[in-house]
Amino acid sequence: MPMQPKQDVATVTPDGKPLGRLIDGVHVRYATTLQDDRGTLCEILNPAWGFHPAPFSYVYQFTIRPGMVKGWHQHHQHDDRIFISQGTVKVVLYDDRPDSPTRGMINEIVRSDLHRSVMTIPQFVWHAHHNIGNADALFISMPTRAYDHASPDVYRLPLENDVIPYRFEKKLGW
Repeated sequence: MPMQPKQDVATVTPDGKPLGRLIDGVHVRYATTLQDDRGTLCEILNPAWGFHPAPFSYVYQFTIRPGMVKGWHQHHQHDDRIFISQGTVKVVLYDDRPDSPTRGMINEIVRSDLHRSVMTIPQFVWHAHHNIGNADALFISMPTRAYDHASPDVYRLPLENDVIPYRFEKKLGW
């Protein structure tokens, strides 16, 4: 018997907002990039938006080279607030928090400079960023706590491990 075609399931609204459920505590706020003949301007995070209650305490930028993955890691004392400024990445999140209503859930969220956004990743949620584009990806990070060089709040697992049920592979399209 020949295989029957399967209808696609809606993944975004007509205005491009994702429909999938996010891990509890994860928030994404899409940004508007304004342009004129001089260049562009894009607001990253404004306390007036009420996006996250913690004040600004530390800001840095980081890049990921094409094809590379940074992760798996989690934080125990702060939330991440990460803005994508340039490039295309897939952020993979895994909720292993014992009391979370989304425990065991995985999110894959593609982010790019074509639709810039700031994302909150709560403490104890495992996360990794995979550059799926052809150029360096550039991020602005505004964690809720400054980096402590004497005692970094970063806990890591190798990309392949027995804790997170996810494997980074090149996937074929349809």
